Amino acid sequence: MTTLTRPTPARPVSPVRSFAALFRAELLKLVRNRSFVLPSVLLPVMFFALFALPNLQGHLGGVGAGPYMLVSYAAYSLVSTALFAFGVSVAAERASGWMRQLRITPVTPGAYLASKVLAAMLMGLGSVLLLVVFARMVGGVSVPAGTLALVLLRLLLGMVPFALLGLSLGLALGPSGAAPVANLINIPLMFASGIFYPLDVAPKFIQSIAPYLPAYHYGQLGWTPLGARDPSNQLTHWAVLALYALLFLGLSLWAYRRDEARRSG
Repeated sequence: MTTLTRPTPARPVSPVRSFAALFRAELLKLVRNRSFVLPSVLLPVMFFALFALPNLQGHLGGVGAGPYMLVSYAAYSLVSTALFAFGVSVAAERASGWMRQLRITPVTPGAYLASKVLAAMLMGLGSVLLLVVFARMVGGVSVPAGTLALVLLRLLLGMVPFALLGLSLGLALGPSGAAPVANLINIPLMFASGIFYPLDVAPKFIQSIAPYLPAYHYGQLGWTPLGARDPSNQLTHWAVLALYALLFLGLSLWAYRRDEARRSG
């Protein structure tokens, strides 16, 4: 006589453990991606060495040029991190089929997005701290610890609309197109927003369009704790970034639905 035994049901996976594993995978993927590490981690240090170190004397925005430019290149680093961590990464995952495989796992879309956001923030924080150490050791540029912590908190929170912009690029473009388009957006945006050089010396048409760009308000959030002059007010900067976040979220949802419709039909 044969005895039938019931299979032992599999233990449910803890949501915390599954999220931790996904976050670890996202972080390792970013660290190993050379096309991500170069623009988001190394280029800010290179730009600071080339353009900031020879011009540390003087003042910008009513504060020392050294701390001002340190915050400027920190903002550039975090925007680059947001665009490339989402744009290039998501585009590659769509092409490889990784996103389709995740749909049959217990991982929720919210956990997937949250793991990417946290990994991008951690990588961005690491790149900024590297820039801070370089500026202190090579150029003698320092910012009080409390002020630096406030600047980093503001800039990390302000990354959200740029992360959503990167997500929309990753969902709308292929892996070969996401990186060039991200660069095409990022570099001109930094120049037109006053991140790479003061708007006081920019052409008039750049000065006129800068207040409508998200990176302009992003930079103001970082410079103000230093004591820099703010032509507007803090609520305006946060409100503009929130509106851009909603806009880019809408673009991401549209790109996602279009991609789903194309794959299913």
